[in-house]
Amino acid sequence: MHYETTYKLEDFVLNTKWEDLPEEVQERLKGCLVDLMGALVVGSRSEQFKVGLKVAESLFHRGEREIPVVGSDEKFNMFGAAAAMGHSSNAYDIDDGHNMTRAHPGTSFIGGILAAAYEKNLSRDEMLAVMDVAYEVTIRGGAAMMEYYNFAHSSGTFGTLGVAAGVGRIYGFTREELNNVLSIADFNAPLVPGIRSVEYPSMNKDGVPFGVMIGLLALQAHMMGFEGNKNLLESDEHGHFLDDLGTKHQVMDLYFKPYTCCRWGHPAIDACLEILNDHNLTAEDIEKCKIQTFERATLLSKIVPKAVDEAQYNIAYPVAAALIYKDFGFAQVRKESLGDPAVVEMMKKLEFEVDPEFDALFPAKRFCRAEITTKDGRVFRSSDCEPRGEAHENISVDWLADKFRRITGSLLTSEGQEKVLAMICGKENVPVRAIVDEINKKEYWKDL
Repeated sequence: MHYETTYKLEDFVLNTKWEDLPEEVQERLKGCLVDLMGALVVGSRSEQFKVGLKVAESLFHRGEREIPVVGSDEKFNMFGAAAAMGHSSNAYDIDDGHNMTRAHPGTSFIGGILAAAYEKNLSRDEMLAVMDVAYEVTIRGGAAMMEYYNFAHSSGTFGTLGVAAGVGRIYGFTREELNNVLSIADFNAPLVPGIRSVEYPSMNKDGVPFGVMIGLLALQAHMMGFEGNKNLLESDEHGHFLDDLGTKHQVMDLYFKPYTCCRWGHPAIDACLEILNDHNLTAEDIEKCKIQTFERATLLSKIVPKAVDEAQYNIAYPVAAALIYKDFGFAQVRKESLGDPAVVEMMKKLEFEVDPEFDALFPAKRFCRAEITTKDGRVFRSSDCEPRGEAHENISVDWLADKFRRITGSLLTSEGQEKVLAMICGKENVPVRAIVDEINKKEYWKDL
């Protein structure tokens, strides 16, 4: 493998300026921050986040304890805050995604970047510019890793690079220093086997917290004198992923998730809800429901979940819950909601089968069709449904703000929601610290 260090990637990371980004990219980045803050809010009420706080306390408690984490009154040093938020950002699988890398780029780096931005007192717009380069490095580096290893790794693998790049920029690294830390992060990234997380759901999930922590360890090792050598994006074989760097903006290819479960189950939910809404049906009308989709979706778990992660990496439970409640959000996926008798009974009425045409389109497209038979013998079929929030829909900040309100509504007051949205989406370039401190005000949080 031949390598040539041109510093093309490093110069992009260090020199990208907020004011030079196209307006549509600026708006998308604000929407991304809204979406990721929503994921951090709901994730802060997860069992995984409780673990993250304990990890932060036990391993990263030294130094100034001045950096808060979203949804908690605990404070840690930068590494500890990043580790804690790395455990919460993907806890409910509600964060952005990228079809061709089959991963969740934003969640994989937001914990590290948000903690570092708070530590260094970045403005919102500078934070958003850092997010832009982190998305580029995560997605392009992830594609290079997939090509090199010829294996479907997941978000934590790629996020190591986004954390290293974003925090390296925040810390003021030179191009040579950034090249070294990217090489360390690339070589030592956790090789998260994403398909196993689908087959055997657990907190392992997409490996996000471990990607955050290893990205930060790469930074720390570099600062202590550790020397890496080369990263995949410098190689002739994989450098083509940088050919359109700076002209094509990867944030415009993201999809956004309306439901707190694996993306593969989303089109099934939408197909079922289409039938209910179009024909004025209720759950009580349903005798059986057949789902025709791509093979990977049919392989998702269909067990009655006993844990939150089993509910997310599942297709039967989210579809059944959506048929009952016409939504699958935080209220349906939280631990206290598992075992709902109405949902369990609806799961028994579901059938799943592979549609060869839909399967041929995966992973670029994820389609599903539903067929509901009512108790009085009527049969209704949905259209061929894609999941809502796909990149080609050109998702707006307003769409993401509405999602934020919906998924955080049981946790935050309307006043708190609107103040945070105004700070993220408004014209005033407020400090990152102000946004985090605002969302953590106790008067905005409801008792669960």
